[in-house]
Amino acid sequence: MKTGSRSFVAHLVGLLAAGVAALTLLASAHASPFDSADEKNVRSVVQGQLAALAKDDAARAFSFAAGNVREAVGSASAFLAMVRRDYPMVYRPASVAFLKPELKGDQVIQRVQMLDAGGNAWLAIYSLQRQKNKEWRITGCAVVENKGRMA
Repeated sequence: MKTGSRSFVAHLVGLLAAGVAALTLLASAHASPFDSADEKNVRSVVQGQLAALAKDDAARAFSFAAGNVREAVGSASAFLAMVRRDYPMVYRPASVAFLKPELKGDQVIQRVQMLDAGGNAWLAIYSLQRQKNKEWRITGCAVVENKGRMA
């Protein structure tokens, strides 16, 4: 097997794992009420990260990530490189539509419908957690192709 093929297979396995994680989040998340201020804050965090990515502001984009993501990725520049490489639809969405966030235990699930530059529809499923300082931070994001309607 060629090195390029192995890299492709590893990337494909990673994408499949992200898809399974996203489907798990979709299946397990159920609507629970939570404070409207929290809803605004959750949306603001995701919007802030998207705005920072649009400006290639790696430090600002990375600042919205929770400790688990910061530790796994290591640095703001590595984070920006990863998003560019693995999440181009998040890096430069042509449009976004936020759905109502849902509380699931101590996590919030924020779904965001996106169109990429080619007009392809995606569903980005963000998980966020309130930190000790009461700020919401992104603990993960899975992106799946959105075959349904856009909001």
